[in-house]
Amino acid sequence: MSRLGLMWSGLFRRRVRTCLTVFSIMIAFLLFGLLRSIADVFSVGVDIAGADRLMVAPKYSIIDPIPYRYISEIRAVDGVEAVTHANWFGGTYQDPRNFFPRYPVTPREYFDLYPELRMPAEQLDAFDNTRTGAVASVALAEKYGWAIGDKIPIEADIWPKKGGDRLWVFDLVGLYSVAGNASAQDVFLLNYAYFDEARQFGEGEVGNFIVRVTDPNLAAEVSRAIDALFENSMAPTRTATEAEMQREMFNQAGRIGLVMTAILGAVFFTIVLLTGNTIAQSLRERIPEFAVLKTLGFTNGGVASLVLGEAVLLCLVGGALGLGVAALLTPWVAGTVENILPGIELGWTIVATGLGVAMLLGLAIGVLPALSANRLQIVDALRARG
Repeated sequence: MSRLGLMWSGLFRRRVRTCLTVFSIMIAFLLFGLLRSIADVFSVGVDIAGADRLMVAPKYSIIDPIPYRYISEIRAVDGVEAVTHANWFGGTYQDPRNFFPRYPVTPREYFDLYPELRMPAEQLDAFDNTRTGAVASVALAEKYGWAIGDKIPIEADIWPKKGGDRLWVFDLVGLYSVAGNASAQDVFLLNYAYFDEARQFGEGEVGNFIVRVTDPNLAAEVSRAIDALFENSMAPTRTATEAEMQREMFNQAGRIGLVMTAILGAVFFTIVLLTGNTIAQSLRERIPEFAVLKTLGFTNGGVASLVLGEAVLLCLVGGALGLGVAALLTPWVAGTVENILPGIELGWTIVATGLGVAMLLGLAIGVLPALSANRLQIVDALRARG
């Protein structure tokens, strides 16, 4: 019988116990696959953030407004190449589950600051010149069956129109694609001039400014200069790189990475204790068998490697099953939450990481039993038979 066969038969000497242990490991790696897939979504925005872009946000709360008039002072700061702005619009399209970001923007300024957004020039002209104009990503249009020329109704939750009417109707005049990552910015953009003129309150205010610097190495210096301009005003600002701001937004949403790590840490700690106990019990029950193997010519190291291999094999089998189930469930999870958290997928990087973790767990669990098997004396072991 091969060494792998010996390890396999040793594991299933107590079938029920081994199956329960494998099931526990499978659940742990099922959670690993799903949680890591979800956590990775929160890094997408950071990964695509421009290295030369800054965000100027309210200093104390993201819901505080910033006066639009700040834009001229920001433009005058040394190292600033271009400036635009955006607002969170909110609202509902047909159903609350149809979630996608909606921002009022100044068309040409916004597309100049985000060159990764690609749209035909004539459609950008239409967006700029149409009072009720709006544009959407190609992915959004495909998802909701939109075509250029459609009227898109949005029911406001934050911004009613003057007179109290909450129904905003926008004319879809263009579709843009995103270079490099087609799902990175599935955003509905509307004309700020119309929004600012028609809204019931908050006229002349924006949510944040986006700044492009002439040199990414000047980001910190320009950030300090911008914030110094408004330090003693009624609306102080906090400026940072786009990547840093997005990380903070995700952290405010619940510190996703930390939460995922804590959950997985607790799960794997439990698995270490459970699986370690299984391997230790197996070792105690098979002491006479190990003595026989040594009598037949197996070296101390050979017997120890069998014990260590059993632990690694147990974790790898459970890990592979768990990741396999995660791969089957991930499309269902992604479809369930695609309106809130699009882009969930179980990539090969997560699978490879999971198998690596399974192997490390097996080594950590099996090292002490393997050392015990290595030190086992034949006479003492045979005496244990009695």
